[in-house]
Amino acid sequence: MPRMIPVTDLCAPELDIYARLSETQLLRFYEPQNGLFIAESPKVIERALDSGYLPVSMLLEEKPVDGHTRKILERCGDIPAYTADSRVLARLTGFHLTRGMLCAMRRRPLPAVRDICAKAHRIAVLEHVMNPANIGAVIRSAAALGMDGVLLTPSCCDPLYRRAIRVSMGTVFQIPWTYLDQEASVPVLRELGFRTAAMALCSQSVSIEDPVVMSEDKLAVILGSEGDGLSAGTIEDCDYTLQIPMYHNVDSLNVAAASAVAFWQLCKKQKDRF
Repeated sequence: MPRMIPVTDLCAPELDIYARLSETQLLRFYEPQNGLFIAESPKVIERALDSGYLPVSMLLEEKPVDGHTRKILERCGDIPAYTADSRVLARLTGFHLTRGMLCAMRRRPLPAVRDICAKAHRIAVLEHVMNPANIGAVIRSAAALGMDGVLLTPSCCDPLYRRAIRVSMGTVFQIPWTYLDQEASVPVLRELGFRTAAMALCSQSVSIEDPVVMSEDKLAVILGSEGDGLSAGTIEDCDYTLQIPMYHNVDSLNVAAASAVAFWQLCKKQKDRF
């Protein structure tokens, strides 16, 4: 069970990881070893623990501990748990804590691209997606709708940023993901036996309902940045270019919404795997 320590000094150095360190500083906290990330809310913390991530400390609201919260605390071992009134915590962190609990946890080494793809049939690939909320939402959709893993180009936002984790509802700990070594993803995917499908509005685009695309055994679905979409080179290199049928002259969806629609459709014939 964690050691409950009341917060008496907002400037205490042990609170820096919650109040004053940037996401990048947390990432490099133990450099050259893997750094830290912050999990927010009991459900997210529980999913991280279920996936084997190790807690370092906690920050939580000073109130009676209910049954669910107690079970989570009991799984965290003898770590410091800093407690304070919700208003004090908001002053410390700069935001209202979701369900009153944060947990600093150790990062783990990321899996290799080849390992994620070895037995996969449907892979999501994100190119230069920088918004943490979109990263979290895409990963949540990928986990919920049957994708086998998520690959990110090096310019993408870190899926273990606090907001990305929160938006993903902890599914970032449930579906395998890793970074590609380079921005040019198509040659790597082709080498691993995948056909590639770019989500883009082009003259050669076909519907995501296209039966030939849906029948592909190993398919990588590539989605681009919030503003510019996929690079011209990626679109040109892909085996297919796909679009979502739309109405009322709407030409595009946010990348998070588009990913959910695409994943649902393109995983339909894979559902018997679950």
